[in-house]
Amino acid sequence: MLELGNVDKFYRSAGKAPVHAVRALDMQVAEGEIVALLGSSGCGKTSTLRMIAGFEDVSSGSIVLGGRQIHRLPPAQRKVAMAFEGYSLYPPLTVRENIAFALKAQQLPRSEVNRRVDTVARLVEIEDILDSFPRTISGGQQQRVSLARALVRDADLYLLDEPMGQLEPQLRAVLRGRIKGLLAERGMTAIFVTHDQTEASALADRIAVMEDGVLQQFASERELKDRPANLFVASFIGEPPMNLLQAEVMRTDGGFGLSVAPDLVFQIQGATLNDTAQKVLAGSARLTVGIRPHKIAVGRGDVRLRVVSNQWLGDQSHVAGNCAGKLLIAVTSNRIAARAGDVVPFAMESRHLHIFAADGACIHHAEAA
Repeated sequence: MLELGNVDKFYRSAGKAPVHAVRALDMQVAEGEIVALLGSSGCGKTSTLRMIAGFEDVSSGSIVLGGRQIHRLPPAQRKVAMAFEGYSLYPPLTVRENIAFALKAQQLPRSEVNRRVDTVARLVEIEDILDSFPRTISGGQQQRVSLARALVRDADLYLLDEPMGQLEPQLRAVLRGRIKGLLAERGMTAIFVTHDQTEASALADRIAVMEDGVLQQFASERELKDRPANLFVASFIGEPPMNLLQAEVMRTDGGFGLSVAPDLVFQIQGATLNDTAQKVLAGSARLTVGIRPHKIAVGRGDVRLRVVSNQWLGDQSHVAGNCAGKLLIAVTSNRIAARAGDVVPFAMESRHLHIFAADGACIHHAEAA
């Protein structure tokens, strides 16, 4: 198990205010679990990975791997294998020698080293360049060499920094499946950094969403979509992201009315709300409601949407439109015969609403599908 306890990271430079890159990070990764660190650039995910690997010092807090405190150990003593985003290959060595470098340090028999190198090279489809030098191969090939060099090792933890960012989409899709299979088959514990939600969903058992150095939520992809912890997660996770709308709160018999516009009012029964949600709603004049695009029904309902764009993506339509001055995006598996400027009916049900307090915390989740 990997445990990060209250980990902070400050970057300091003369004459400048310190940058608080990672803030009080608490996280546990189970043995054999695959975890994604997901977030936008500068959110602290790569700094976290580099602290675990030992290439960045921990400003405060602790990192424990397999019962050993490793945050003060040099990288070579941590039993951690890392594939770098910048590749970091040895220019004088061939691809084969780069991959085999750590294995030779273990003084394994040459036949075993060759077997392992050949196996991982086939996995990432670089067996035809094993005798080439790094300077003669493409960036995508160098990235696969870096990945192979990490995966070939025997380690307690595997750290992958944007492991497939330079690969073409078709190859990336193939390798995601192969790498997921390898990690699962061997029970390898792994953490990888990505900004790609598809990659995180395909590879990870759980996803740690980060922003501004803070862990926003650590959960499965399904839970992140169905039960977002706050407005950031709700707006970040999902493609397209959740529709978020400001609503005026009104008391009604037995519940609350949430008025987005005069002709768009949601009725919420008090019995469907937990105690916290009832207290927040009772004390709020306005708050934010959210609904996932695929929960908006286009083509039926009492509300009207003026279409801004209508895109057919091969298996679904993405319809964007204005309703009472609010921009909404709906996703449907059917083709919608509407052009920009057309007015179409649509419907949103109260049971599909997420409700967020003024501080951004989600106080009520939509009904489970």
